[in-house]
Amino acid sequence: MKKRIAIFASGSGSNAQKIMEYFKYHDQIEVALVLSNNPDAYVLQRADNFEVPTHVFDRHDFYETDEIIKLLDKLKIDLIVLAGFLWLVPASLLRKFPNKIINIHPALLPAYGGKGMYGDRVHQAILNAGEEESGITIHFANEHFDEGEIIYQARFRIEPGDTLEIIKFKGQQLEHLHYPKIIENLLKKM
Repeated sequence: MKKRIAIFASGSGSNAQKIMEYFKYHDQIEVALVLSNNPDAYVLQRADNFEVPTHVFDRHDFYETDEIIKLLDKLKIDLIVLAGFLWLVPASLLRKFPNKIINIHPALLPAYGGKGMYGDRVHQAILNAGEEESGITIHFANEHFDEGEIIYQARFRIEPGDTLEIIKFKGQQLEHLHYPKIIENLLKKM
C-alpha cells in the first residue's frame, strides 16, 4: 500500500504543485488530500488539476473539533506536509501525528522565523539586514512557529543588487528542488 501525504496550504501552492508533480506517478507514495483554511486559495485549483481531493476548513473546525483528525485518520495519512500554511498547528494534531508533520520555511532558521514571518516578509527582513546568504529550512512542526527540529537546510548567496524578487526566486528554486525529495526520504524511513 502506498504511503499517503496530506498537504496543508493557505495560498498559491507552488510547493504543493511541485510535490503533486513529484509523486504523481510514484509507485510508493501519493498525495491523498490538499487542505486549506482559505476557500479562495489557488492551491485548491492546483490540486483539482492533479485530481487530488481537497478540503476547506475554518478556525473553529481546526482548533475546536476533531474533524480534521478524523478526516486524516479515515484517509490513512502517513505524513502531513505544511506548504505555505499560515496557522499554528494545534496540540491535538501534533499529538496524533508525532514527528509526522513537517514545514518549509524560506530562511535559515532559527534566524528570520516566528509568528508573522512568512513569504515576502522574510525575504524583505533578510534584504533589510544586508545578509550575504539565505536559504530554506525544512523542519518538524511543533507548538511554536518555526521552532521544530531541523531536518534539512539549503543555502544560496545573496549578490549585491539582488532584489526582493531575485531572493524570493532563489529560495523558491531550492524549495521546489528539495522539499519533495526530503518528503520521499522521510516516508521511506516510516
